[in-house]
Amino acid sequence: MENVAQVVAPVEVERKPARSLRVNPGFVRGTLSLIGAAALWEIAGRTFMSNPLFFAPLSAVLAKIGSLWASGALPNDIAISLEEFVCGFVLATIAGIAIGVLMASSKPLCQVVDPWVSMLYATPFVAIAPLLTLWLGIGLTAHIAVVFIVVIFPVLINTHVGLVNSDRDLMEVARSFGATQAQIFAKIRFPGALPYIVAGLRQGIARGLVGVVVAELFGSHAGLGYLILISGQEFDPAGLLAGILLFALAGWGSVEAVRLIEHRMAPWRALDNAS
Repeated sequence: MENVAQVVAPVEVERKPARSLRVNPGFVRGTLSLIGAAALWEIAGRTFMSNPLFFAPLSAVLAKIGSLWASGALPNDIAISLEEFVCGFVLATIAGIAIGVLMASSKPLCQVVDPWVSMLYATPFVAIAPLLTLWLGIGLTAHIAVVFIVVIFPVLINTHVGLVNSDRDLMEVARSFGATQAQIFAKIRFPGALPYIVAGLRQGIARGLVGVVVAELFGSHAGLGYLILISGQEFDPAGLLAGILLFALAGWGSVEAVRLIEHRMAPWRALDNAS
């Protein structure tokens, strides 16, 4: 019998290299661009655009934001504008996606609705805001209606285009395997249209924030748009630029939130963007 007591050579365990901290180059470039823009803003406000009646450096704008926040006026303005934007944007998103799906599912319905979409989308919404104020009264309802009108069309059009341009080959393969229309829509058409829908949402965010400003120019007593209006009338560049800066930050944050939702709903899109 062989001797059971054998010398066993030690097994070397392969050590995995320690993970190094990876910095996203896109994040670095974006951060550097923001820092550079802030520096140029401050330098311009203190050198060749130093007249306080026409411009204000970034430090003065931040100081204005701090004073408005300490007085309690800015939190109230932000809350009002945020409520108008969120309500109008959510309602427009739901309605835009629903109508876009119906238009893509029914050609006769699309032929009826499409001319109205083209005409209303080309209508200057600045001219509609005073009418909505007259019809709906001064208050939250009219402002939400303005945001709704300016947001719904980018979402609707992009949803319709994305669904119409679905991959025909994939749909034929799915039909050959006995997939129903509901399964084709859930597994092929809607995921394929998701990038278009996200693009429409990003356009809707920009237009919706502009809609908040326009709505608050008519019959409003609070809000970031009202802050911009009053600051302009009082020749206060720091207050005016403070409102603009807050709208810009709101737009950036909203777009990043939409991008995060897209990554959760379509993780393959995140992999494609990363590659």
